[in-house]
Amino acid sequence: MPRTNFSGEIMIAGLHVADFTVLIVYLAATSALGIWFGRGAKNIAEFFMPRKFGKTAMVMSAFGAGTASDQAVGVASATFTSGLSGIWYQWLWLFVTPFYWIIAPVFRRLRAVTTADAYSLRYDNSVALLFSVVGIVSIGVKIGMILKGTGALMESSTGAQVNPEIAIFITAVLFVTYGMLGGLAAAIITDMIQGTLIVVFSFMLLPFVLGDVGGLEGVRETITDPAKLSLVAPGKISVFFIIMMGLQALVGIVAQPHIMGVCGAGKTELEGRVGLMGGNFIKRFCTIAWCLTAIAALAWYIRHGVPLDSVVPDNVYGDMAQEFLPRATPGLLGLFLAAMIAGIMGSCDNYMLAAGALFTQNIYRPWRPGCTDSHYLWIGRASSLIVVAGAIAFAFWVENVIRALEIWFQIAPMMGIVFWIGLLWRRMTVAGAWAATFSGFGVWLLTELPFFVNWLATFPLARSWKLVWIEGAKIEVYLPWQILGYMTVASLTGIVISLLTKPVPKEQLDRFYTLTRTPIVPGEVIEEPCTLPKGVTPAQRPMLITAFGLEIPTLSRTSIIGFFVGWIMVALLISGFVLLIKW
Repeated sequence: MPRTNFSGEIMIAGLHVADFTVLIVYLAATSALGIWFGRGAKNIAEFFMPRKFGKTAMVMSAFGAGTASDQAVGVASATFTSGLSGIWYQWLWLFVTPFYWIIAPVFRRLRAVTTADAYSLRYDNSVALLFSVVGIVSIGVKIGMILKGTGALMESSTGAQVNPEIAIFITAVLFVTYGMLGGLAAAIITDMIQGTLIVVFSFMLLPFVLGDVGGLEGVRETITDPAKLSLVAPGKISVFFIIMMGLQALVGIVAQPHIMGVCGAGKTELEGRVGLMGGNFIKRFCTIAWCLTAIAALAWYIRHGVPLDSVVPDNVYGDMAQEFLPRATPGLLGLFLAAMIAGIMGSCDNYMLAAGALFTQNIYRPWRPGCTDSHYLWIGRASSLIVVAGAIAFAFWVENVIRALEIWFQIAPMMGIVFWIGLLWRRMTVAGAWAATFSGFGVWLLTELPFFVNWLATFPLARSWKLVWIEGAKIEVYLPWQILGYMTVASLTGIVISLLTKPVPKEQLDRFYTLTRTPIVPGEVIEEPCTLPKGVTPAQRPMLITAFGLEIPTLSRTSIIGFFVGWIMVALLISGFVLLIKW
């Protein structure tokens, strides 16, 4: 019900009527736009993988799909706790981003609807089923993490006037509505608008908070602990932490189910390259704003005498919005919330559709072949809804955004190992793929058990090597060692079992590798997933290494140049951020 504040202004759900109006208009317009542009999808391919978008749309799709408010909440939370080194909770993908230029054409050339199609071709349907189950769980965790951040941000930015559980539910209803009706085409079209708003969301708080504490000079004067102002601190986020998180990100990115859509919906593979790498570099730039806003917020709390142990880290970003935006002008907080929800909708609809595609294409369709396209579309929509329901349950269960982030990080690499080894080594077998996945998950589970952690802590080198991490009353295996453990065991197990088991048929392998090496021909029509269209001649690509069954091709001139440009961008971002902090 509308109420008035002390100044006689109308307030709805803790928001000024102008803020509330901006928010509602945005939500209605975006949902209508998404449904309108996606209304033409009549079959599975059109709904889950429309291959018709240009570079600009693909850049904004990659940016929108990979960027959401939970990431701002997570970076702000980690920065408030650890200092500037908290930026690595998102910048852990920074060193991986140049590799996107190499990865994108592989996914586009597979000519698949889902990533599980690629696993089916390289191995068999059982591995595709395994990937589908793992992928759907990963998507549920990711959407739950985004919704968890949404609840925290809505609660804090409205002064606790909005219940976080209600915010989570309403947000889910919004992205489910146009995502289920419009499909991936609707998601990509709306990402064009939502991507712009995410940039607004990322930077609009920064000038207000920095200005209040006297700029970065005021931050340096207020925060006296040098570790808080270092990109690499002696605490949890060490060089070892950054290296292992980055390696895990590279291994896991290929097994994130939505990546097939981000790479495959372009007209050709160049759109996929430009979209995946370009969109993610925009995200890396926005991450700087999240981190700087949080470090300025830390200085603000200190200057105002707020006990730091009374601050909920997940609420820092929203607290700053509530503190500064309503005072600036009516409607600005509404724009902030609209931009925040833009990030959520831009990501969650992509993830939700990827989950629906996995279930429909790789679990349900093999079980019930021969049904009509209309039937499969409705199964895709229904399965998407079930995944979102599970994601909501996870959001209610998980303790905070950072913990959700760490859980999500560790799911995809188990199947990512299977993808990478299968891409680069012909001898990887079906049994090896299963063994690698289960051994990786087994080691992860083992290192989470209290008896193992306590046993590891008794080792003489436990402290000097930082085998365990102790924070308050909580003790756990130090995350980089945990990552090194399960990735090493999974890789070695997969290789050893493969050498002892039956190889994948040569004809099947030749088809897989031929697809990955044959560029997309403009205008080609794909009649069946993972097959070369009629009239497309298999490419004869020069190989760099073929000994011992390795399949490592020579990089093209385009690949080398783009990869090099990616590393220049990495260097510019890091050096620019360091100079900004120092000066």
